[in-house]
Amino acid sequence: MYSLIISCCVGVATLLVFGLTEFANWVWASVWGVVAFLASNGIIGYFIGKKIKALMMEMQGIMMQGQRAMQEKTQAWRFRPPGSIRQAQIELQKMQHGFIVKALDFSSSLDRFKGWSPLLGRQLATMRMQLHFQDKNFKEVDALLPKCLIIDPMTSAIVIARLYMRDGYTHEKDKKGNDMPNAIDKHFSKGIARLRYGQGALLYGLYAWIKMQKNDVDGAFDILLRATKKMENDCIKYNIDLLKNNKPKQFSLAGLGDEWYALGLEEPRVKMQRQQRPF
Repeated sequence: MYSLIISCCVGVATLLVFGLTEFANWVWASVWGVVAFLASNGIIGYFIGKKIKALMMEMQGIMMQGQRAMQEKTQAWRFRPPGSIRQAQIELQKMQHGFIVKALDFSSSLDRFKGWSPLLGRQLATMRMQLHFQDKNFKEVDALLPKCLIIDPMTSAIVIARLYMRDGYTHEKDKKGNDMPNAIDKHFSKGIARLRYGQGALLYGLYAWIKMQKNDVDGAFDILLRATKKMENDCIKYNIDLLKNNKPKQFSLAGLGDEWYALGLEEPRVKMQRQQRPF
């Protein structure tokens, strides 16, 4: 990393100058060398971080502008419906693809800073993976996953959703015939271990949904109960009540909104209002 190399050079140079010129003894020269190292590293980190943050904000602006255009289009359809729901979906997909490609292209402007920030490479891989996931470019998603920094609930949910799409939810058996944890189980455990109180409704809901796809109602119910110890969430409570009342077919994560549908495991129900004709 460039900043560490430069800071080390500054620190060593300070040590030698102070020690060899007898401006200070070698003990104090070492102290001033450490101070110079920390100061130069902090200064470099500040200016590089400021530049990276500005570029990140600009990239987020591209995404927000595109999402705003999609929302405006959806709002307009309430008064002037498109020819069909399928046509509307295709048009929205084209709009989303357009601003995702634009954001991905812009992200290349951050590559030059990877040598200055130790985690920036993994952060960029994570952002690009998320964008490719939205664009349903799963080949790129799978290529980027090993390089990603998976620390937030949404990224964990994306990883689990992709594993489910690609490999399903099957288990190998141990010698006693019990299910051994698979990749989804392990990622879920790691994901919830990082959660703070009030976070992770999507992660718990997704894992319960996967259990429901395997008709494991008891497993899904247990997961949702575990979620209530970590958060207050209406969608989680709603599904707990459904399973309590033996209504598993009504299980739904629609209450989680766009976060749930962003995982691509279910399509939202699009409702178009027809224009009312005057009598």
